[in-house]
Amino acid sequence: MRRRASLVLLALAVFFVAMAPTLRWYAFPKLAKIPSNQYQEMVLEAKPATLLNYSTLKAEQVEKITVVQTLKGNVAESQRIERDAGRDVVVWDALSHVMGPDGKMVSQIPERYIFDAHTQDPVNATGEMVDGDPVRRQGIEFKFPFLTEKRDYQYFDAQARTSAPIHYKGTRDFRGLEVYYFEQTIPWTKVPMPKKMPVKGITPELVESTGMTRWYTTKRMFWVEPVTGAPVNGEEIHTEEMRNADKLMGKPKVTAFSGHVKIREDYLDATVELVKSNRLMVLMLVSYLPWSFTVLALLLFALALWLEARSRRPAVTPS
Repeated sequence: MRRRASLVLLALAVFFVAMAPTLRWYAFPKLAKIPSNQYQEMVLEAKPATLLNYSTLKAEQVEKITVVQTLKGNVAESQRIERDAGRDVVVWDALSHVMGPDGKMVSQIPERYIFDAHTQDPVNATGEMVDGDPVRRQGIEFKFPFLTEKRDYQYFDAQARTSAPIHYKGTRDFRGLEVYYFEQTIPWTKVPMPKKMPVKGITPELVESTGMTRWYTTKRMFWVEPVTGAPVNGEEIHTEEMRNADKLMGKPKVTAFSGHVKIREDYLDATVELVKSNRLMVLMLVSYLPWSFTVLALLLFALALWLEARSRRPAVTPS
């Protein structure tokens, strides 16, 4: 009876030993994925800010600028691209909608971001774009990979339509979470005019015909929860200028927008709570269950050896 029990325990030990790496190296890539139908909305504000008044053609300080950023999963496009890509793909249709203090549109930039559901690596496919312009992304955008590392990454800048390094700057605490802090600075760069202008009748072509150009610089900051790769906070110190503006504005350059953009407090709270719950699920796959199965396997193996040893002891006969 003891020998039979030791064999059962040994079989269970082997099973749990096999399950530990299976969860980490097979189940984790299969199960830890961004859902293709995800919808997310984030509101950011710059208080105060400098904004170009298109009525007076002068830069003015305003109480605040509001940025509403939405990410919407496009399931139909994901399925179409997956057929050729041979892997799980997510397509995000993103929109960055900037409003002045009166609620009127200042700019509106749509994007289509196509990426691998697990690694977050870009998947270059037809339809990838920023403001209607085809792009070929290199590097991440919006989200960092699961199990983010303490290193620099390539991060795509939608304004410049190019990728540049975003630098790991250390580990910090953010509202009870251990996070990695990343920073990227885009130097002054000439960027395209938005396709949708804030004044009716004014088009990018009309503005460009005056010789005026749009330039931009930003310091981008992310606080990233490393297990999920999700930013729990993000900020930008952002400045845009209209240059060669002599014909239209009577001076060489005018600030179009300048401000320190931060996530609104209520959205920060909701993001932290969501990341905490997702973090637990990822940790179950990469740490908690594999280590628990390994320890359990060792205990079962030891118990099996103990029972086997007891079954082999010679029976003691009474004298």
